[in-house]
Amino acid sequence: MLNKYARAFFTRVLTPFAALLIRIGVSPDAVTLVGTGGVVAGALIFYPLGEFFWGTVVITLFVFSDLVDGNMARQLGRSSRWGAFLDSTLDRVADSAIFGGLALWYAGRGDSLMLCGMAIFCLASGQVVSYTKARGEAIGLPVDVNGLVERAERLVVTLVACGLSGLHAFGVPGVEILLPIALWIVGIGSAVTLGQRVVTVRRESAEADAMAQGGNSA
Repeated sequence: MLNKYARAFFTRVLTPFAALLIRIGVSPDAVTLVGTGGVVAGALIFYPLGEFFWGTVVITLFVFSDLVDGNMARQLGRSSRWGAFLDSTLDRVADSAIFGGLALWYAGRGDSLMLCGMAIFCLASGQVVSYTKARGEAIGLPVDVNGLVERAERLVVTLVACGLSGLHAFGVPGVEILLPIALWIVGIGSAVTLGQRVVTVRRESAEADAMAQGGNSA
């Protein structure tokens, strides 16, 4: 849902910046690598320490590289399978770092094994949600479904909640409850999305098999 509307908006906003990077000789792959490195550093340095506000600021600055690198590739007219593979693979690395950093916080100074487990569940379920689509497409199915909580929703809900929760360190009361709520929303939403994709793949595979059998019998 957010992928459809927010991505188009930010792509237009970031197009001049992408053009600038091209003019100074930066490659799309370099932007992908630097962006992922920044997200991983922000998540694994700040989040385990409970520095949710500054960690989110750092992550947000780098997370837009996911839009910039694709924009650059399109402007250069050289979108490639390698670029798509690298981008998708490093997206999984970045997501793992974010939820891994939160799990480390709750396993340590955050002192909540339940929320540590929920952060790990969010990490794992997000990976499986992405895998189901990739695997379905690999066997020739369209996997035509808009899931309840896809990657964009997972990131926005989690990062907004982290950033607002971090305001507790500046004396804002009550905001620390937002992060646990967000983890439950993302966890449950990811489970629902996984179910949606599994059901879709089952239906599409049954339809494809029926068409294949009908063609053979003819």
